Amino acid sequence: MSKLKCIILAAGKGTRMASDLPKVLHKVCDKPMVVYPLQAAASAGAEESCVIIGYKGSLVKSEVESYIRIGEIKEPITFAEQKEQLGTGHAVKCASDFIGVDGNVMILCGDTPLITGETLKKLVDTHTKSGNGVTVLSAILPDATGYGRIIRDTNGAFQKIVEQKDCTAEEAAVKEINSGIYVFNSEALSQSLEKLTNDNAQGEYYLTDTISIIKSAGMKVDAVPVDNNDEILGVNTHLQLEAAERIKKAGI
Repeated sequence: MSKLKCIILAAGKGTRMASDLPKVLHKVCDKPMVVYPLQAAASAGAEESCVIIGYKGSLVKSEVESYIRIGEIKEPITFAEQKEQLGTGHAVKCASDFIGVDGNVMILCGDTPLITGETLKKLVDTHTKSGNGVTVLSAILPDATGYGRIIRDTNGAFQKIVEQKDCTAEEAAVKEINSGIYVFNSEALSQSLEKLTNDNAQGEYYLTDTISIIKSAGMKVDAVPVDNNDEILGVNTHLQLEAAERIKKAGI
């Protein structure tokens, strides 16, 4: 079985939390949010993880290390610093040495405390069995407002991801969304990161652009809908933090 690594995106401040604390250190059921995706990744078979840190990175690093010491997070964990916030693609590029060219790499968000190892393992299994260059975890939402849409052709094959602001009226009506959780072939990811540009309105490097690069190179790309939409809940506000706490207590 090919080696599986994991990257956790945890560099953001989280301005909508209205707090000086890095967003991923806000707690759900008395644990910092970043602990949960690290645990889920290990449960899904990740042999090592790299946490991308930025805002108050030393604080995030020391908190993660404290959970390693008490045995709640498995080693080895490394850290890569994103000194400027230049987009998700740039964040992942900061871990280029970690990614390498062997096996597969999962990319998770540090603010998704409800994701489970079971779901991630299913995603990885689908990815490896299909021989995909990248596999996206998607969700079917009744209201997809604000999310990037998964666009498929008439046969149901993955075509592309379109961000909300770039959607046509037809694309905006699509209910399948991008969760921001992926499994990449490591070599394909490394090669596509080298081709990323920031030629867009925001001047940022988007990780989703690597998907179209990989698809254009002739590799298979697919999206797999999650069974329980609660798992992909990203926490950006205190209301969402409270919702994640309620769901976690209910036993997700």
